[in-house]
Amino acid sequence: MSKIRYEAMSSEDASRYRSGGNDAYGMKPERRISDGTGLPCRHCLDFIAEGEPYLILAHRPFPAPQPYAETGPIFIHAEECPRYAKKYEQPPVLKSNPDYILRGYGLDDRIVYGTGAVTPVEKMEARAEELLARSDIAYVHVRSARNNCFQARIDRG
Repeated sequence: MSKIRYEAMSSEDASRYRSGGNDAYGMKPERRISDGTGLPCRHCLDFIAEGEPYLILAHRPFPAPQPYAETGPIFIHAEECPRYAKKYEQPPVLKSNPDYILRGYGLDDRIVYGTGAVTPVEKMEARAEELLARSDIAYVHVRSARNNCFQARIDRG
């Protein structure tokens, strides 16, 4: 079994946003139609196909606001989609770019300084394992190397 597992946005959060719940900035998610240019859904960790409705919203993938709780724009399918279930396999959305930022966070949900690095896709699993082998790192975020948007969380397998 893999030493890491990929975690998508919770179904509870996705359902709340789909039913009109406020995002991290207290706003209603915006509904749009995909033009098929590679919008990654943070719930199923696959792409939103052309013609499918989706939501844009501000998401904070942390349990509570605090200075290190980064908030940013994400996309999710506007209609139900299954939460990513192949946790020990790299999700489809993470195979579309050449690299991502991997960054470690402590049990206090704060950045562990010195852990953030742009990492080529082919080295992502090894880098995540290296970070999670450290006792001061509780989990890792995968973020866009170009826009810093949250993509997924990586936990110990």
